[in-house]
Amino acid sequence: MSTRISNRTLDRGIQRITASSLGPYQSAVIRIGFSATYLLFLLREIPHRHEMYGPDSPWRWDMAQQLISGNQAFTTLMWSDSGLWFEVVYALALAAAALLMVGWHTRAMSVLFMAGVLSLQNRSIFMGDGGDNVIHLMAIYLVLTRCGQVWSLDARRARRAAGGDPRAGGVAGPLLWVAFGAVLLGATVTDNLGGTVWLPVLFWILWIGHGVWWAVNRHEPLSEARTLLDVIANLAHNATLVVIMAEVCLIYSTAGWYKIQGSRWQDGTALYYPLNLDYFTPWPGLSDFLASSGVMVMVLTYATVVVQVAFPFTLFNRRVKNVLLGAMICEHLGIALLLGLPFFSMAMIAADAVFLPTVFLVWLEGKAVLGRDVLFRRRGEVPGPRDGEGAGAGAEPGAEDREPRKHHEDGGHTLVG
Repeated sequence: MSTRISNRTLDRGIQRITASSLGPYQSAVIRIGFSATYLLFLLREIPHRHEMYGPDSPWRWDMAQQLISGNQAFTTLMWSDSGLWFEVVYALALAAAALLMVGWHTRAMSVLFMAGVLSLQNRSIFMGDGGDNVIHLMAIYLVLTRCGQVWSLDARRARRAAGGDPRAGGVAGPLLWVAFGAVLLGATVTDNLGGTVWLPVLFWILWIGHGVWWAVNRHEPLSEARTLLDVIANLAHNATLVVIMAEVCLIYSTAGWYKIQGSRWQDGTALYYPLNLDYFTPWPGLSDFLASSGVMVMVLTYATVVVQVAFPFTLFNRRVKNVLLGAMICEHLGIALLLGLPFFSMAMIAADAVFLPTVFLVWLEGKAVLGRDVLFRRRGEVPGPRDGEGAGAGAEPGAEDREPRKHHEDGGHTLVG
């Protein structure tokens, strides 16, 4: 009897991870969070872009070329030392971040976003900090997720297609696929994809796979081949979400355990020192006020260590996990305010979003929809329904898990879809 129950449970688990993309809201928040973080960073650095990554960088093009020939990193900025080429790459990175944030042809934009992040960061690897490292990793992970299921233009297009709207098709997807293929072929022939094997192979697998997806979805949408492709996409998405969760836990656990070994963290004075560094004091008056209170410094120092060390062990207790998750988000908000590290904090909060409860995100969506309706009603306009609203305010329990699969899995997640 127990064997039969365990087999039934195993079957249900396999069915769940193969037939559906889990965490549609969490993956959407990760997509929006990281693309918005990098977009704002690139916008802020526009006046300094030449000194950071371009022709005026202290880390000159020939020096970067020597380093990259040794570590075999991928960067399109090494394809040419032309100033015009740098401007093109920077503009494409900006456009990819903006379009990924709104979810326009999410799969194509996730690949372009990854290429932009790797190109700029690998060009000047000594310019980054911990937040840049997180963005670097998450840009790669996002390529393997179906992060456009909700809160995206892809989701709206999929809903229109399901309703028979002829405008839901378009030629942007096929054109993107052809353009990406031409660039990929040229880079492969000229050996400009980097010396490592995995990245060129990943690019070609993605390009061929999305072409096959588009062809099957267009000509045989109800075939077994379509079901098989859907299973592969779901498995890749769900496995990547697990990797992202493990990555976040690893970041916090290693940071916490290294802090424990430091004498300044042990005696509760570690926070005092950055509060007295001019580089990390955008608000000197506030920093001086906190640094003047020994009790406050000690409490914040110990609280930081406790939260980071304890968080991975609380994942199996939802209530405790949510409390510590809120504490970590508040911690990063404090880092952004007190230490002047907004982009590091935004990147870490976006990574933390993988653990946000679905109920909270659905509630947040409902409030946003309600606010939008009130705003448009005051203007005398009545906006039409958007994707994901059926899983928002007023939805029955569990609807947040069913609606994205029902409306969004058939489109909006491929390079050409």
